[in-house]
Amino acid sequence: MKKICIIGSGSWGAALAIHAAKLGNEVKLWSFSEEEKDLINNEHKCKFLPKAVMPENILCTTDIKEAVLGSDMILHVTPSKFTRETIKKYKQYVENEPIILCSKGFEASTLYTLNEVVKEEIPKAKIGVFTGPSHAEEVSLGIPTAIVIASQCLDVQYLVQDTLMNENLRIYTSSDVKGAELGGALKNIIAFCAGIVAELNMGDNTFAALITRGLTEISRLGVAMGGNHNTFYGLSGLGDLIVTCLSEHSRNRKAGRCIGRGLSIEETKKEVGMTIESIDNIEVAHKLAEKYNIEMPIVNTVYDVLYNGLKPEEAVKMLMTREKKCE
Repeated sequence: MKKICIIGSGSWGAALAIHAAKLGNEVKLWSFSEEEKDLINNEHKCKFLPKAVMPENILCTTDIKEAVLGSDMILHVTPSKFTRETIKKYKQYVENEPIILCSKGFEASTLYTLNEVVKEEIPKAKIGVFTGPSHAEEVSLGIPTAIVIASQCLDVQYLVQDTLMNENLRIYTSSDVKGAELGGALKNIIAFCAGIVAELNMGDNTFAALITRGLTEISRLGVAMGGNHNTFYGLSGLGDLIVTCLSEHSRNRKAGRCIGRGLSIEETKKEVGMTIESIDNIEVAHKLAEKYNIEMPIVNTVYDVLYNGLKPEEAVKMLMTREKKCE
């Protein structure tokens, strides 16, 4: 049994808490919301996971010091844009316990991956990245899932694998932190595009083309930024891309559908009701493509849809009529 601190009580944080608690671990779940804390502690429910039951060995608290102190590991599951400010709240309480990043995204102001944000705030921290095709709704119900723990520290890889792996959650290890992070962050953008494609009533052929060429763009930028090419064709890349593009659980796909039917960014955020990492990350990916001089036509075109008034139908036409290429 381990003492596990989970920072963030959204759907993924709650799902990880449920999974860890069912394995007999002592779980402290930090929330910024008194309402969420009371719902979890008193009714054993999470508002984002209506079908799931929160085990009684989960304690939800709004006191971040109480959550962190004495833990064996910290699972950080806040939206990417809140990563730095949240780490600032608890970094003084971190001792030797590793910080496992379970969020997927970038810091927009610096173009940093979340691993880089943690390193800057806590230079001596042991860091891992927990990522892969893992919808919270399914993990919370014990539906079989495979995922990756990536870390430069072997003891972190084995700690997470030994603590959280069971017949419902198969965990693979990797040392490619950069590749694992980038696959998880960039696939949200392609999933957003998949939502637009779905709303435009395009077919299976279109989805296959989008996923395949989207993966090419992800791996192209990912390798330029230091990731291993093979990582992008594993669970943290292709696996996560498939599930996020094709599933109605995906909030990024749902956001794309909203844009596809003409809603504004603000209207889309209101309708989805949860953090939409893709919208935050599209601008970052566009800047990264320019910084590393990487050709990313899908990313650049969807950027124009969001920020330059390009119609989704025209965006598809533009992509399909680009100059002739070799694959």
